Amino acid sequence: MNQPSALVLLLLASSALALGALAGCGDQPAPVPQPGDAPPGKTAASGTAQEGESAAVAHAVQEGEVRLGALRQLTFGGENAEAYWAFGEDRLVFQSTRDAFTADQIYTMGADGSAQTLVSTGLGRTTCAYFLPGDKRILYASTHLAGKAPPEKPPYDPRLGYVWPIFNAYDVFTSNVDGSDVQPLIQSPAYDAEATVSPKGDRIVFTSTRDGDLELYSCALDGSDVKRLTNSPGYDGGAFFNWDGTKIVWRAPDRDTVDIEESKRLLAQQLVRPSKLEIWIMDADGSNQRMVTKNGAANFGPFWHPDGKRIIFASNMHDPEGQNFELCLVDIDTGKTERVTYFERKRPGARRSDDFDGFPMFTRDGKRLVFCSNRANEKPNETNVFVADWVD
Repeated sequence: MNQPSALVLLLLASSALALGALAGCGDQPAPVPQPGDAPPGKTAASGTAQEGESAAVAHAVQEGEVRLGALRQLTFGGENAEAYWAFGEDRLVFQSTRDAFTADQIYTMGADGSAQTLVSTGLGRTTCAYFLPGDKRILYASTHLAGKAPPEKPPYDPRLGYVWPIFNAYDVFTSNVDGSDVQPLIQSPAYDAEATVSPKGDRIVFTSTRDGDLELYSCALDGSDVKRLTNSPGYDGGAFFNWDGTKIVWRAPDRDTVDIEESKRLLAQQLVRPSKLEIWIMDADGSNQRMVTKNGAANFGPFWHPDGKRIIFASNMHDPEGQNFELCLVDIDTGKTERVTYFERKRPGARRSDDFDGFPMFTRDGKRLVFCSNRANEKPNETNVFVADWVD
């Protein structure tokens, strides 16, 4: 539902997945269903555990990963990202490109990886799913009203470098957890996506271009009472509430470095350049906005530690080539940053774009962390969901 040093200004097409995942609440594909596809509410056929079966496989953590205890892999194969806990923390909702699909659809699974079930329509592209209070319904962004086929990503253009598509066809929908009763929630002729829900269960925060720029908005759970929270040039997105619902963390550029004219030109083409994004925080009403990191890298996927004093996020700040993304922890008052993950592929022929850890989310008690990673993948660019015990 949403990223320290300099981010890659020109990314090779071969690294598109690792950085495509950066869109985190922004950009990943979806397909036209084919015969044999699992309809919404049905467990996907390939490589998933059925009800009552645990799919989790234990892995050793990497040297230096002192914050991670027991580590378990929940998905196996395909492109799996943005896995977020249900309010009851017994299930996860995530997006995945797998089986016959050529673009992301929305799935749910048990906290142990069991019962991986397709819940979106199987049409268009989807992204950024989240449970609603009570865990009986979910929300997600989708382009399915604009057509059965997913909107096509623009081809890589070396004149532009690496950009994300921001499709105006995205709207936010809700459905029952079995995929039934799909209802529009947030709609406009512009891009509406990247929606997440306050742990208090009272508000939604989302990103939209409805006023001509990528800004953050909040609304009531029924989509009413829309309020604009940000009003600065450049991309504001990937937002999450803190645990008491009083603050929001998100990704946005350093305001002093934004090329406003370039941003406008790209947005007119439904594109955004994620080259340099910092971590920001503000009060839930949009007041007291301030930048927490200042390192010129691609910082994204921020989420609050339950202590309210630290934020975990993904960044390429440790990789001068800009293609190795690790989880980091930053103190919001001091700015002191600690590296959490140390996954770097050592096998011959490995691509740096395979070195990816991102999309972290804590449980409310801070004892578990779900995140997505290329570690243990069998094919280049596969991304899977992992859960780790957190060591504080």
